[in-house]
Amino acid sequence: MAQSIVDFLLSHAQKPNTTGTTKRNDVARSAALLLEKDLTLVFQFRFEMSTEESVPESKAIVFVVDDDVSMREALESLIRSAGFKVETFASAQDFLARRRADGPACLVLDVRLPGLSGLDLQKRIVEANREIPIVFITGHGDVPTSVRAMKAGAVEFLIKPFSDRDLLDAIQQAIKRDQSARQQHAEMQDLCGRYESLTPRERQVMERVVSGLLNKQVAAELGTSEITIKVQRGQVMHKMRAGSLADLVRMYEKLRIWGSRKN
Repeated sequence: MAQSIVDFLLSHAQKPNTTGTTKRNDVARSAALLLEKDLTLVFQFRFEMSTEESVPESKAIVFVVDDDVSMREALESLIRSAGFKVETFASAQDFLARRRADGPACLVLDVRLPGLSGLDLQKRIVEANREIPIVFITGHGDVPTSVRAMKAGAVEFLIKPFSDRDLLDAIQQAIKRDQSARQQHAEMQDLCGRYESLTPRERQVMERVVSGLLNKQVAAELGTSEITIKVQRGQVMHKMRAGSLADLVRMYEKLRIWGSRKN
């Protein structure tokens, strides 16, 4: 549809001048060339995304929070043209009322908002453990604000007027970050499930085995026989799906780090 607009403007600009003036044709020609340039940018961006290993655009969603209705509409149009689903919100409170996205997502967030500011919303998101990558946009950028936002985990901090390409690149980076985080979370949930399947004694055996103790040393500490420890160690390896002691050690470290983050 947008390309047909370009064709229309160009054809209008090429019509014989019957009015005796050229100003209208020059304006039409300039508008057509500018629009064609923007379309080329969007099409190039979509092609580059399609050649990379990432989430299909149609499965990713971009949330936009900006109190300026014209800005929301412009951002929605641009982001949707790049192949993403888009949901827009006029305030931070409206966004917080929306449940967490089921698939990869990111948030394009204005710094200055009525009520909760963009930075306040970022803090609320972190506290609620919603973990959504944020691309900040603002017309009043300053170094302390941008530093604060980036330290809190923002993907990018763009100052208006920014280019369409800069925003689309930031969104692509944010979607990839969320995809990676979701994959890591799914893997850890699976690993935690395996650990939960261990009996209390098997967990005791696992903790001592990964610390480097031999079977006879584990048996001595737990007050049982070496053959019993050998059997229980085999059960631990099987339930955790560990191919080697090194695998088991890596799994245990991941579980320990994951547990410390949750606490």
